[in-house]
Amino acid sequence: MKTVIVGAVAGGMSAATRLRRLDPTAEIVVFERGEHVSYANCGLPYHVGGVIADRGFLLLHTPDSLRTRFDLDVRVRAEVVAIDRARQVVRVREVAGGGEYEECYDRLVLSPGAAPFVPDLPGIERAMTLRSVTDADRLTALLAERQPRAAVVVGGGFIGLETAENLCLRGLAVSLVELDRQVLAPLDPEMVPAVHAELRRHGVSLHLGTALTKVLPDAVELADGRLLAADLVVLAIGVRPEVGVARAAGLTIGPRGGIAVDDTMRTSDRHIYAVGDAVEKTDRLSGETALIPLANTANRQGRLAADAIAGRPVRLDGRLGTAIVQIFDLTVAVTGWNEKRLRAAGRPYQAVHTHPASHAGYYPGAEPMSLKLLFDPGDRRILGAQAVGGAGVDKRIDVLATAMRAGLTAGELADLELAYAPAFGSAKDPVNMLGYIADNLITDAQRTVQWHELDAAVTAGATLIDVRTEAEHAAGHIPDSLNLPLDTLRARLDELPDGDLVVYCQVGQRGHTATVLLTGLGRRAANLDGGYRTWHAATIDG
Repeated sequence: MKTVIVGAVAGGMSAATRLRRLDPTAEIVVFERGEHVSYANCGLPYHVGGVIADRGFLLLHTPDSLRTRFDLDVRVRAEVVAIDRARQVVRVREVAGGGEYEECYDRLVLSPGAAPFVPDLPGIERAMTLRSVTDADRLTALLAERQPRAAVVVGGGFIGLETAENLCLRGLAVSLVELDRQVLAPLDPEMVPAVHAELRRHGVSLHLGTALTKVLPDAVELADGRLLAADLVVLAIGVRPEVGVARAAGLTIGPRGGIAVDDTMRTSDRHIYAVGDAVEKTDRLSGETALIPLANTANRQGRLAADAIAGRPVRLDGRLGTAIVQIFDLTVAVTGWNEKRLRAAGRPYQAVHTHPASHAGYYPGAEPMSLKLLFDPGDRRILGAQAVGGAGVDKRIDVLATAMRAGLTAGELADLELAYAPAFGSAKDPVNMLGYIADNLITDAQRTVQWHELDAAVTAGATLIDVRTEAEHAAGHIPDSLNLPLDTLRARLDELPDGDLVVYCQVGQRGHTATVLLTGLGRRAANLDGGYRTWHAATIDG
């Protein structure tokens, strides 16, 4: 049995090495149109920034090392340009000389990846992308030889922010252009202000809600007419699946523009499999197709394709799209759906915001974070989570992603036994606290108001009650709120006006206590979820 694999990075190499472990005698040929194989492309921005100084650390293997260790026939600078499905051959073009030849296969695995989106704009040829080792080499060479002073990064997604950070580390003045009104689209608007603040704190100039229209010799022009100095322009607008060869061969392309595969990674041709960023995945929450260009999914698909070729039963479950990024001293992580997507889909949901510390507050070095949990108020299934902060963000989002994968309900988060010592967490871990709050909403019928619902509640006649201290109220408060500190609330109940009440504190905990008291006394009261901190972040993002 001869297997030909197209693409020698994450998915393709996972398929090749796994297949070799399953079948020591199989003939395996791997084609890669670039010069490098099996490299860590997620580390490329950090090499550009000098964080990973030795480029060699990103190169996990070479064709020779793969031949020695796995007996793989890996051919670089060899591009598969066509597939003849009837004859089961691929046509290969040698990048260097342009010569072409055919290679037969019994099984074919496509792992062509995704290409950076490059808009058709005047002067765009001067812009660079950062997707491959070759891209990184060009960029580092330009930085060394021309020593640019001003850079413009176009795109506020994960790669764009990593690139902006690392160009800052190289001493460049960086401007970031994003068509949306915020960076990091997976974050809901109240979660993103800390990211904007962190970028600005490190000197990144944000240009939000506008688009690139032209690249000039030493500047860029934006849709609003502004000119930004730009010795260097880097595009990080997004990626698109590379499906040209698959489409030309008549393979089915899915509704999202990626190669359609079944649970075993098989395409519409029973002899051809496809994996990685070029392939459509199944969204775990909706069951619909989705494009999720993440390395862990590509590697998993490569392994499953090899298992399927070897005759093993396999099935790829739906994906959550769990992702994380470091932005200077801030960490941002997401899993599942955000509130924007749930609202657009018309799905019922309940949101919970908290602002815990990374570990016990009395132990030195605790760092603040903001967490957001979204769950179905009916079956209580967790729908998504977001985390922004310092240390500890990664492990909380990983726990929440694992809970979603395991099918835990929001309330069951309270029962998780998570490792605790003062230097690492709290007796009630932030994840447990999300569960406690969800349980309050579900079993105790506690009511909350979200930051974006507050204006409507006040317009309908509700009175805002600030139960923080007088000093906190004086330092900043929601307009037209009445300050009745929690510790004096029982003695001042006669000062409460008639009608509905919306109670708030700094982060929600004291507000919950006050709400329980007031509802127990027969008042109709709701707690502002996430407190003043969430409301302030959502409404005062300059």
